[in-house]
Amino acid sequence: MNKMLSALALAALAGLTACSVSTEAPSSSQAPSGSRAVPTGSSATASASITDGSGTSVSGSSSTGSANALAKDSCESFNTLMDRYRAAAGTDPEVFDQIYLATVEAGDGVSGDLSGLFTSLGLLALDHAGVAAGGGDPSQESQDSVRDAVFANASTCTAVGVTLRL
Repeated sequence: MNKMLSALALAALAGLTACSVSTEAPSSSQAPSGSRAVPTGSSATASASITDGSGTSVSGSSSTGSANALAKDSCESFNTLMDRYRAAAGTDPEVFDQIYLATVEAGDGVSGDLSGLFTSLGLLALDHAGVAAGGGDPSQESQDSVRDAVFANASTCTAVGVTLRL
C-alpha cells in the first residue's frame, strides 16, 4: 500500500511540476480579437475559476461576492488542513492518509490555481505516509510543491482577507 501511495505521489508531483504556476496576461494591445483584457490593480478579482458543490462555475462581475466567499473558504480550509498536517507528527501512515483524503474532499469544489493548494498538500501527505513508518521525511520536491502553491495563491487569499500559512 505504501509503495503504491509513494508511486502515486511521485506521479502527481511530476504532473504538478509540468504545469506552469501562473502566466502574465497579455496587454490589451496584444490580446487576440474577441478576448477581453483582465483588469489589474485593486479592482481585480481572483483569477481562479471556482466551482460550487453542484459543479456550477462561479465567475464574472455579477458573482464576485460568491467567488470571493468561495476563495476565502478555500484558503481557510487549506490553512486548517496545513495545521492538521503539521500537528500529525509520528510514524503512523494512516494519519497522513486521512489528511490526504481530507485534501481531496476539500479540493473537490475548487478549480484553477486554488486547487493546486489542495493537490500539493495531498501529495505531501501521501509522500509522508510512504516514509512515515521508517521515520523518514517527505521528499523536498513535495515540500517545494506546497510552497509554490502557497506563493501562487498568496495574492488571491490575501485579497479575501486570509493569509496562507506554510
